[in-house]
Amino acid sequence: MNNAVIKTDYNFPKQKSVYKGKVRDVYNIDDKYLVMVASDRISAFDVVLPKGIPYKGQVLNQIASKFLDSTKDICPNWKLASPDPMVTVGHYCDPFPVEMIIRGYLTGSSWRTYKKGAREICGVPIPDGMKEHQAFPEPIVTPTTKAHEGHDEDISKEEILKQGLVSAEDYALLEKYTIALFKRGSEIAAEKGLILVDTKYEFGKVGDTIYLIDEIHTPDSSRYFYRDGYQERFDKGEPQKQLSKEFVREWLMENGFQGQTGQKVPEMTEEYVNSVSERYIELYESITGEGFIKSDVKDILIRVEKNINEFLSKNL
Repeated sequence: MNNAVIKTDYNFPKQKSVYKGKVRDVYNIDDKYLVMVASDRISAFDVVLPKGIPYKGQVLNQIASKFLDSTKDICPNWKLASPDPMVTVGHYCDPFPVEMIIRGYLTGSSWRTYKKGAREICGVPIPDGMKEHQAFPEPIVTPTTKAHEGHDEDISKEEILKQGLVSAEDYALLEKYTIALFKRGSEIAAEKGLILVDTKYEFGKVGDTIYLIDEIHTPDSSRYFYRDGYQERFDKGEPQKQLSKEFVREWLMENGFQGQTGQKVPEMTEEYVNSVSERYIELYESITGEGFIKSDVKDILIRVEKNINEFLSKNL
């Protein structure tokens, strides 16, 4: 039986609003706290797929929670507590309207763009003659706009400043934090025999302070390669062994779906759903170096609500 959480509909004390993202349901508590429930929904090509993946929310929430704790010396982050395996509670922040994407390797969407002839991404020049999965001389920052609906769009630093989306002073700090976080994430990944290939960070503000918000270094927001065998595969022009949800995108593409109008999501059988769940658990164990402990999913929605209410009763 699939006990995946694909929808929440809570009403907490002093709740002002709720935002349902592609994966997370975010509850605003009195403009003071954000309660972020990592659901088991899964999205690809900016489309939420019709079935949830058991334990995916727990995987994402617990990875993000660990990385928020291990990077808080680099920049302040929004996390205050994780009262449930699927939940993080933190500061209510005013988010910046851009996502900071940083890439260490030419792969995924950047490779697809490069292969079509583009030699710059978000205003950053890319050298001729590069191959798929090749490391950039230095990681490159390639921001996108944050779309509430539809696709995020690539945007250059110059355009962000020109449009006044972020002040020059704030952008300089966002870029500094992004590079430092990626360096730390890469070091942690290397200890686990992994390569952090690319990732995205989101930031917000409380007063004059910039906070890292949302998730960090999860397989939904990041791409990892296995370090062992990377060079051999690269030299042979073979696909890299990846730790990310790229395997879901590849399955969709193989079955004729890339999120374009008129395309139909292929059937997600129970066998396929369970295989994706197992892959996410493998991701957790590889990225954290710890065994994954499955939470009790018998009355999962009741459990989540109870744990959030207990936190709020002590802190409101």
